[in-house]
Amino acid sequence: MNAPQRATSSSQTPQPSVDQTPVRVAIRKIDRPMILIVDDDSDARDMYGVYLETMGCDVYKAKDGQEAVRKTNDLWPNVVVMDLAMPIVDGWEAIRQLHQSSWTSAIPVIAVSAMEDGRESAFEVGCDAYLMKPCTPEVLWAQIKALLLPPDARPAYK
Repeated sequence: MNAPQRATSSSQTPQPSVDQTPVRVAIRKIDRPMILIVDDDSDARDMYGVYLETMGCDVYKAKDGQEAVRKTNDLWPNVVVMDLAMPIVDGWEAIRQLHQSSWTSAIPVIAVSAMEDGRESAFEVGCDAYLMKPCTPEVLWAQIKALLLPPDARPAYK
């Protein structure tokens, strides 16, 4: 009787299984930046939105902090422009929630407010830049472009 021979063919070698589940990549192309504008003033949302669209951005809008957090999680924009004094959930709390989430903490947030004393507290909760209202769309766009740079190439604002 002959002893059974061990198969040596590579076709019988067990292959590791590979998970083919799509993964959300943490890098977004910046050729058309996605910007979320959050402001309870519809005129401000529209003014900034129209200008940023003419500059080549995809613009989404939210009217309060609660909607901003939801849309940021859903859309994963390149930059969030956040008013601070808003109903339901204010900008400070929305920035805090975005900054505390591992999913959204790397998304830059520009706080835009008419409150002179809001700058320090906005940075404390995690914003990346602060602009005082009234703020022209051109100034906002310059700030957005700066935040679209890699983190190590951005100017310091604090």
